[in-house]
Amino acid sequence: MKKLFAILLSAMLIVAVFAGCSGKSATADTESDLAYIKDKGTLVIGITYFEPMDYIDDNGELTGFEVEFGKAVCEKLGVEAKFQEISWDAKETELSAKNIDCIWNGLTITDERKEAMSITNPYMNNKQVIICKAENEKAFSQPGGLKGKTVVAEKESYGEEIIADETYKDFFGEAKYVPVDAMKNALMEVKAGTADAAVIDYVTGIGSLGEGTDYADLVIVDKSFADEQYGVAFRKGSDVTAEVNKAIDELKKDGTLKKIADKYKLGAQLA
Repeated sequence: MKKLFAILLSAMLIVAVFAGCSGKSATADTESDLAYIKDKGTLVIGITYFEPMDYIDDNGELTGFEVEFGKAVCEKLGVEAKFQEISWDAKETELSAKNIDCIWNGLTITDERKEAMSITNPYMNNKQVIICKAENEKAFSQPGGLKGKTVVAEKESYGEEIIADETYKDFFGEAKYVPVDAMKNALMEVKAGTADAAVIDYVTGIGSLGEGTDYADLVIVDKSFADEQYGVAFRKGSDVTAEVNKAIDELKKDGTLKKIADKYKLGAQLA
């Protein structure tokens, strides 16, 4: 009887081991971001609204460079692009909670972000610039010109980091900094006169300022800070990143990406 019991116990242990291995394999499959996204058929892209990347046009439609770019990549992945507005300062929380599948919104690639997320190869070059009313352009291009002035930037943006960076204290050290919820709000504050200057992405300045825009009276100051590059961020360890890199390379080679960028005056900024 004891011998029979031992045989049965051994058999049960073998079954348990195989079941455990099988369960581990199933878990690994479910951890594939690519399989998860393809299974639901959509890539949920986290964005904030700002020209020329993601904005609502005069017909009430979502458009912009990254909207068209995202759709082109999703077509290659065989999924639908779904755009979801997020709070920029909660972007990483939204991503890890799977409320969104990626952050595709002028995300500056930094070492800190590469530690926390999986980021594609860079697709666009950028820098931080000061935006102000034309009459202040000359003064604000010089160290000390912003002393006692109110400067705004989007919360958790690279612009905010630049303002706080000791490297640039000659420009921003004696200014009053006020964070805002989005880059478009930073421009609105300067236009309204409730802020003297904004620190924003150069590509936003290209798409938002100039004749025929809502900010025709604002200018880009002839002084830039911190050359940087944009990438698309996915969850840490995501296997989607490599597939998106492949899709981006294909769009570069066939000229599609350049065509989209030129439409929004960003061709010269492509990485």
